[in-house]
Amino acid sequence: MPEPRKHIPIVSVPAGEPQQGDIHSCAEAEPYALRVLGDSMAPEFQDGHIVIVDPAQPASHEAYVIVDYAGETIFRQFIVEGARKLIKPLNDAYPTVEIVGEYRVRGVVVQRAGRRRKDRKHYY
Repeated sequence: MPEPRKHIPIVSVPAGEPQQGDIHSCAEAEPYALRVLGDSMAPEFQDGHIVIVDPAQPASHEAYVIVDYAGETIFRQFIVEGARKLIKPLNDAYPTVEIVGEYRVRGVVVQRAGRRRKDRKHYY
């Protein structure tokens, strides 16, 4: 007998200008779908793309993460340069920010969903 399907909640978080997303309504350890807002992660992640985020996946160098930093929740690429940690947009029109002080990785993007199979992409 096949396992029943699990529903994954879809939340939104900015990929452009930081602001408070509604990610905090999700369970701490359950994967969730995220709708990308803005263009800071283009061209890989366009405005409106859906990504699957795993809160249990550890953040590693160059992983795409959802991070709480400086009072905001934002989608960026996580960069580790020795002791330095940065959150980097893929769109050069936005600044890379060095993390200084407290931050929390809310999850790592593990898949970009697509309507067609060829549009889907796995990151882990």
